[in-house]
Amino acid sequence: MELLHLIPSYLPAVRYGGPVRSVHGLARELVRLGHRVRVLTTDIDGPGRLEVPTDRWVELDGVEVRYCPVGRPRRITRAPAMRAELERLLPEVDLVHLHAVWQWPTWFGARAAFRANVPYILSPRGMLVEELIARKSPLAKKVWLALIERRTLARATAIHVTSAREGEAIRALGLDLAPLVEVPNGVDLPDPLPSEQEAERAWAPHPRGRRLLFLGRISWEKGIDRVIRALVDVPYALLRNVGNDERDTTSGLEALAREVGVADRVEFVGPAHGAEKWALLAGADLLVLPSPSENWGIVVSEALGVGTPVVAGAGVGAAELVRRHELGAVVEGSPASLAAAIRELLAAPERRRAMGERAKGVIGQNFSHAAVARAMVDVYAQLLAEKRRHASVPVSAAAALD
Repeated sequence: MELLHLIPSYLPAVRYGGPVRSVHGLARELVRLGHRVRVLTTDIDGPGRLEVPTDRWVELDGVEVRYCPVGRPRRITRAPAMRAELERLLPEVDLVHLHAVWQWPTWFGARAAFRANVPYILSPRGMLVEELIARKSPLAKKVWLALIERRTLARATAIHVTSAREGEAIRALGLDLAPLVEVPNGVDLPDPLPSEQEAERAWAPHPRGRRLLFLGRISWEKGIDRVIRALVDVPYALLRNVGNDERDTTSGLEALAREVGVADRVEFVGPAHGAEKWALLAGADLLVLPSPSENWGIVVSEALGVGTPVVAGAGVGAAELVRRHELGAVVEGSPASLAAAIRELLAAPERRRAMGERAKGVIGQNFSHAAVARAMVDVYAQLLAEKRRHASVPVSAAAALD
């Protein structure tokens, strides 16, 4: 198959978290399965730009990538240079895969693909959740939804969700305007996994039995404040927060830690990548992710993949995986429930060890990028077969929206 992916940001823009890594992992494995994969993206990297060529295609792990200069407004990653590339590419591709909503590349890519009669699948990447819409720029999003996003969703051949919870959130909003297909995010694990010595060095001088790790964007949306409050009732535990802070959230969380009397047990160490990240994950006693809403939570898969149990909020998409296979604890998110789950698991090292061994097998078998890519190929093939069966039927009732 000739496949074209559109995503607002791409590697090496790792500041944008899980979707950037999971989309590249998918694209890379699709290439290994014999498909041609091209990625149209922008050079946005926070307030700056990636140091990448923007005048030609480049290869990244066999994936052909074109970085288009981001223009204004940057907030929606408008990239005018994508127009010409799309016009040139669409006659050659079998299917377009769009990633993210509320963004110019998704809107423009969907419109161009529809007009060229090329089917497209849309991955909202956890952005179609009522709480998230209400929390940030709700009026602007409601307008965008009415004028643009509903049409984009209605014209899609399918909407890709990474968890059952994400599908439920989309249905609750009445936005299941195309068939929903569920394929999880893949995870890239290091080979070999970090050694015990590497894990211990990453956490020195803190001993086993008290290490809690949060890894991700430092943001109030992630529920870090709940863990800080929970530490009051787990007086021997230490919380290390690892990740980018682009909104000066750290200062407020540090003030909260001082206010509740746990400042000496809360660390903010900035982002970690590569071997350092994996050593921190492997050396933690527990990963904590109490986000009120998370379509999956790729860091959960990463932690489980190296054998670290997880305490996850019920609003995290991966929580069902943790619950089903007994790989940690799932809590409703209050500081009291977090504290109770953390105390119970920290007091049971043998139980944590058994959870960790079980977790490695679950992730390795079901969430490798290779397994996810095979599942996605099946979805693509089914969608293209459906399109061929209906080739003589008008493209879509969504045309009435024009």
